[in-house]
Amino acid sequence: MDPRQRPYRSVLYIPGSKERALEKAKTLPVDAIIFDLEDAVSVDEKENARETLKAALAAGGYGDRIKIVRINGFDTPWGKDDAAAVCEMDADVVLLPKVGSTDDLDALAAITGDLPIWAMMETPRGMLNAPSIAAHPLMAGFVMGTNDLAKELQTRFRPDRLPLQTSLGLCLLAAKAEGLIIVDGVYNAFKDDEGLRAECEQGRDMGFDGKTLIHPAQVAVTNDAFAPSDAEIDLARRQIVAFEETEAAGQGVAVVDGKIVENLHVATAREILAKAEAISALQAG
Repeated sequence: MDPRQRPYRSVLYIPGSKERALEKAKTLPVDAIIFDLEDAVSVDEKENARETLKAALAAGGYGDRIKIVRINGFDTPWGKDDAAAVCEMDADVVLLPKVGSTDDLDALAAITGDLPIWAMMETPRGMLNAPSIAAHPLMAGFVMGTNDLAKELQTRFRPDRLPLQTSLGLCLLAAKAEGLIIVDGVYNAFKDDEGLRAECEQGRDMGFDGKTLIHPAQVAVTNDAFAPSDAEIDLARRQIVAFEETEAAGQGVAVVDGKIVENLHVATAREILAKAEAISALQAG
């Protein structure tokens, strides 16, 4: 499956130290899982978490879900050992926290080799260096760390996330320029479905591929928000048909619902249908 067509609607954080949570994750309809060795693991469990996670991934059962392992940063006592441990795990991606420059990525790659890297974008320096970070040869995805970013920026939390818009936009531009996956930050109020949906809709409108989640209760809302709607699928199909019929008739302009349909609209329509088909394939699997 083309990485750009593959769904990344829901990306759930799971503590790497919790066997029960690791087992439950196999049953959840998420597109990707971040197996966390960082914030979700207490200091006294850091070393045990590596072995627990390694065993869980070796046992399998995660199906087509993308398996992402978030390590501790290299400014901690556990980061380098985490990186070495990931090399022995059945992981698709290694996720590095608080990426500030390509030097951080080079240091990780020196240990993890050609394993694809995702970056936690959660510091002011990371925002300013987003283009060069995105262009790193092993970079495959951005994860917005909006809680840490808000802390570093000393912003207030607002429903419209206005204080974070510059940072979100910088990372989106950098990711899209390099063809990376980019997923939005978490929504902390995991029982607030209405607020979650509003933030998902904002992220989807901005261009994010999906959203990171802190609780399984958030999966259904997020999957729905980041999937093409029935109306979008219907419009996409009609745009393609109209454009092809217009071309076949030798006419210059196709019109659907009173709006002109050009090549760029057809390209977007095909992407929508491909995403819908990919979601259906994952659900069937």
